[in-house]
Amino acid sequence: MRILLAHNNYTVQGGAEVFYHEVARVLRAQGHVVAMFSAAEPGLDVPGVEHFPEAVDYRAGGLLTRVRHLPGLVYNRKAKAAMARLIAEFRPDVIHAFAIYVRLTPAILEAAKEAGVPVVLSCNDYKHLCPNYKLFHNGRNCEECKGGRFHRALVNRCCHGSTAFSAASMIEAYAHDRRDIWCKNVSCFLFASKFMARKTEEFWGKDRVQIDFLRNPFDAKKYHVAPNVGRYMLYFGRLIDEKGVQVLLKAAAMTPEVPVVIVGDGPDMDQTIARAATLDNVRVVGPAWGDDLADWLRGARAVVVPSLWHENFPYVILQAFAAATPVVGARRGGIPELVDAGPHGWTYEASDASALAALLRDVAAAPDDQIAAMGAAAQAYVAAEFTDDAIYTRLMAIYERVTQ
Repeated sequence: MRILLAHNNYTVQGGAEVFYHEVARVLRAQGHVVAMFSAAEPGLDVPGVEHFPEAVDYRAGGLLTRVRHLPGLVYNRKAKAAMARLIAEFRPDVIHAFAIYVRLTPAILEAAKEAGVPVVLSCNDYKHLCPNYKLFHNGRNCEECKGGRFHRALVNRCCHGSTAFSAASMIEAYAHDRRDIWCKNVSCFLFASKFMARKTEEFWGKDRVQIDFLRNPFDAKKYHVAPNVGRYMLYFGRLIDEKGVQVLLKAAAMTPEVPVVIVGDGPDMDQTIARAATLDNVRVVGPAWGDDLADWLRGARAVVVPSLWHENFPYVILQAFAAATPVVGARRGGIPELVDAGPHGWTYEASDASALAALLRDVAAAPDDQIAAMGAAAQAYVAAEFTDDAIYTRLMAIYERVTQ
């Protein structure tokens, strides 16, 4: 089978790009011919780069420049033409798209439709429903744009807190909705969490589009840490309001006997450091990756995922499990689907600092052998569920269904 994968960025910048490249790796390992399609990047030298189209940078320049660039981030005609040329040359059996808004834009979906090539679209955030892609702004979850009321994005200034960005995202959402560009041109929408699939049906109507499930590839061996029951509760990830770190700090203030370590960086770094400085049981250590992060995981008793927004499929949970560490997770989005999949951890009502504090006390007081058993179960779970064979089997079932 010949498969064309499309995603905004070729260079890895986060989990979305890891997903893109991991799918390519799994398919190639099984003998499939794979082509990649991304927006052009300065200095990029990879196979097929001659097909990569230019994408506008809406963040660059002043107001007039941004207004001039707006049509290109809503509907990139150069990307559509480049996709059409690549389809004609490569002749794919199926196109698997990932995050394509703003840079490639859904214009490339129309090129696929016109060429008669089925498209499956992996949705890792809520951009197909929400102008700011999070269903969250200013410290709260939000569904005000449901029913095509995208002007609420501008009213709330929910895109980067900027009137200009919010206006552009509002126009983008109205334009795509007017063309029905997602539903008309995608054969099957793929989700990692049942929560996001349900939310899509709530916004668009049940059975309007075909839905299936594909978990993100995850190399458990890469993050494997020898089982060890530690003493502190660990948060690692981005320090930003939707991640709920301030809730964790409130809970830590209620449990001075429970040590907490916070690993990460982000726009709330200074605020987090200032608050932690008033708490004797909290330590903020900044960002850590690779072996440094493994060391922090090795010393953790549990990993806390206190998100306030509807997380889709947080990799931090899988990393914790691979390190034989159970998880204390907020009941938001896809978090319970992972934590409640076995004896892997505990969940609590998101934003309830008192409930989180009670769990922190319980976990700190639990017998070491109980924590060790939960960690071992978590590690076995990711090792069994997130294999290349499992991902490949799901991919083939999906591709074969849309190509029949």
